[in-house]
Amino acid sequence: MVPEPILLQAAAQLGLVIGALVLGVVILALLSAIEIVNAYEKRALTVFGEYRKLLEPGINAVPPFVSKTYTFDMRTQTIDVPRQEAITRDNSPVTADAVVYIRVMDAKKAFLEVDDYKTAVSNLAQTTLRAVLGDMELDDTLNKRQEINARIRTELDEPTDEWGIRVESVEVREVNPSKDVQRAMEQQTSAERKRRAMILEAQGERRSAVEKAQGDKQSNIIRAQGEKQSQILEAQGDAISTVLRARSAESMGERAVIDRGMDTLAEIGQSESTTFVLPQELSSLVGRYGKHLTGSDVKEDGTELDSLEFDAETRELIGLDDIAEIIGEIDEEAEMDLEAMEQQAQAIKEGKDATEIAEAGENVEVEEELPGETDGGVDAEDA
Repeated sequence: MVPEPILLQAAAQLGLVIGALVLGVVILALLSAIEIVNAYEKRALTVFGEYRKLLEPGINAVPPFVSKTYTFDMRTQTIDVPRQEAITRDNSPVTADAVVYIRVMDAKKAFLEVDDYKTAVSNLAQTTLRAVLGDMELDDTLNKRQEINARIRTELDEPTDEWGIRVESVEVREVNPSKDVQRAMEQQTSAERKRRAMILEAQGERRSAVEKAQGDKQSNIIRAQGEKQSQILEAQGDAISTVLRARSAESMGERAVIDRGMDTLAEIGQSESTTFVLPQELSSLVGRYGKHLTGSDVKEDGTELDSLEFDAETRELIGLDDIAEIIGEIDEEAEMDLEAMEQQAQAIKEGKDATEIAEAGENVEVEEELPGETDGGVDAEDA
């Protein structure tokens, strides 16, 4: 038989082991009975495989050892859609990839209605992306990126709602045609750029030729107007010179008559006759230039006479006032014409429109009519 002390010792050791096991079981039960849920999560609770409820964020008590939880992230999640190959409606191969942004709105549906909602959404997005690209032409797939995003999101909304998932956004990152198509597009773009460059160059040359022709035209107009004005001024100068020579000849004729009359009077004074007959012209000249007879203007040598101031009658006879008026009008007209031509030249230099230059030319032509009227006045006086 085993001694009693040994039995007591063995019983004590067994009691300690059993106590330790019970304590361990209690600790494990407490740990399994407490579920701590993060603020951005929800957890589905099952007991013996049966769905019970959703655990909210915080500390939750669950049946120990017989319960199980499934975590659902309630934040917006990103699903990367792998690159897909598709054939467009105009039989052009393209490849594209996309990114889908989703959020779990109902964790119960996401747990009960679909096995793995992320995989399900990714597969659905792949098939939808190929379908949308296949329903569009190549140019539309490259240009209408927003339309592709909207159509994919619309196609994903209905099935994902049944899973408690909301598709917040779909972004197609790249749509690339095949290499052969890319080379053809590059050649087309290069040809289009060359065509535009040739058109722009031709338009530039045409505009340059038009501007040059307009400049030559206006230059010829101004040159012709200047030559015309020069001829008018030259003709007016010749007319004035002719008038002055005529007036000078007339004045010299009168002076010759006076000198001849003086010689005649000297001969008469030496004759013995007391009766003299003088021509009317000589009498008139003697009256007008009687100052000569007094001898007050005779120099000491008695051979020459000082020049006298013309009186009003003599100035009118010679036409000195008319000549001064003609010269003043010519100066004024020349100054006006020069100002008009300077304005027109400045307009051409500033690149103004042909309409404004034409208006300046009309002003010059209107001003040029004045010298014609002046010529008529000179001819009338000469007549």
